[in-house]
Amino acid sequence: MNFFGYERPDGRVGIRNKVLILPTCACSQETCRIVSEQVEGTCYVGNTAGCSEVEENLKICTEMYSGFAANPNIYGTVMIGLGCEGCTPESMKEAILKKTNKPLEVFVIQEEGGTVNTINKAVKAARKMVQDASLVQKKEFPLSELFLGVECGGSDATSGLAANPVVGNVSDRLVDAGGSAVMSETTEFIGAEHILAKRAATPEIKKQIIGICKDLEEHLANVNQNLRTGQPTPGNKEGGISTIEEKSLGCIYKGGSRPIVEVLEYAQMPTKKGALIMDSPGFDVASVTAMVAGGAQAIIFTTGRGTPTGNIIAPVIKVTGNSKTFQRMKDNIDFDASVVLSGEQTIDQCGQALFEELVAVANGKVTKAEAFGFNECSMQRICKFI
Repeated sequence: MNFFGYERPDGRVGIRNKVLILPTCACSQETCRIVSEQVEGTCYVGNTAGCSEVEENLKICTEMYSGFAANPNIYGTVMIGLGCEGCTPESMKEAILKKTNKPLEVFVIQEEGGTVNTINKAVKAARKMVQDASLVQKKEFPLSELFLGVECGGSDATSGLAANPVVGNVSDRLVDAGGSAVMSETTEFIGAEHILAKRAATPEIKKQIIGICKDLEEHLANVNQNLRTGQPTPGNKEGGISTIEEKSLGCIYKGGSRPIVEVLEYAQMPTKKGALIMDSPGFDVASVTAMVAGGAQAIIFTTGRGTPTGNIIAPVIKVTGNSKTFQRMKDNIDFDASVVLSGEQTIDQCGQALFEELVAVANGKVTKAEAFGFNECSMQRICKFI
C-alpha cells in the first residue's frame, strides 16, 4: 500500500501543500493573521509568546515555530517578526534553515516601516509562494514516508478499552511498514511507565522513559504542586476513570507494541524511524502542537467524551470508542471504534479499517476538523513571562 504526496527539497514528503504565515512573537501575530486572510492557500498559527521570557522558554518557542516551517506539509514559509523580540527573526531564520531548505521569506515590521508596508510586501511574497506551490505535482510514495502522531483527549473508560488499542494497532502497522508513530503526554505515562519502559529498544531508552516521568513529578513538587490535582480531569472522572494510574494504563495502548527507538524532547524532530515517544504535557493541544512541530504529517486523536480539536498544519483524525459520543458529535468525530466494545469487530479488524482511513487522509481526504478550519495551537511553558 502506497500514498500520493508532495516531495520536498529536503527529501521529506508532505500530505498537504500549504504556505505558512509564521509570527516570531505575539507582537507580529495579528499582522500574520491579516496576511493569511488575504491570500488563499496560506495558513497561519498564532504565537502568544516569543518575548519577555526565560532562556528555556525562548528555546522552546524557537524549536516549535521553526518546526512548523519544517513540517513536510508546508511548501514554504513567510515569516514576520517585530524586530525587538527575544525570539529574533534572525534566530528563527537560522533555526528554520538548520531543519529545512524549503522556500523562506522574512519581513520585520520595524524595518519595513510599520504594519501596512509589511502586509503589502508579505502578501505579494505569499501569493507568489502559493503559485509556486500549486505547480508541485503529487507522486507515489511508500508508507515508510509517513510520520504519525497519536493523541488522546477527553478520555473516558472506552478510550483505554477500545479507541486507544485500535490506534495502537494502526501504530504497529505503520511501524511495520517502515514508517514512524510518536506518542506524547508524559503526564499520562505516570503509573504505567514501568510497563512502557519494557518496550525500550535499549537500556538507555528505558532509563529515559522512566526519567522523563520522574523529572515531571519532581518539577511539580519543586513548585509545591501535585499532578493528581489536575489528573484525571473532571470529564475523565465522569467518564469512569478514577486515578492517573488507571488513565495511564489505557493511554499507553495508543502507542502500540513495537520497540521504542527514540525519546524526543518537546517539539524535537526524530533522528530515527519507528515507534517514538515525545516528552510533553498532558494538555492535548500542547501535545498535538509539539508533534506537528516535530514533523508529524497527520494526527490520530482518540476521545471518549468528545472534542473538536484540530490543527491547521496537519490533519487530525478524531476517533472514539464511545457509541453515544459518536452519535452526539458526528460533526467532529471521523471514526467510530465502538464496534470493538459491541463485539462487531476485533481490535485487529477495526485497526485495519482505521489504517485505511489514515491512508485516505494521506491521499487528500479532508478530516472534519480540517473542514471547519480549526487552528488550535498551544505551547509548553517552563515558567511565567518575566
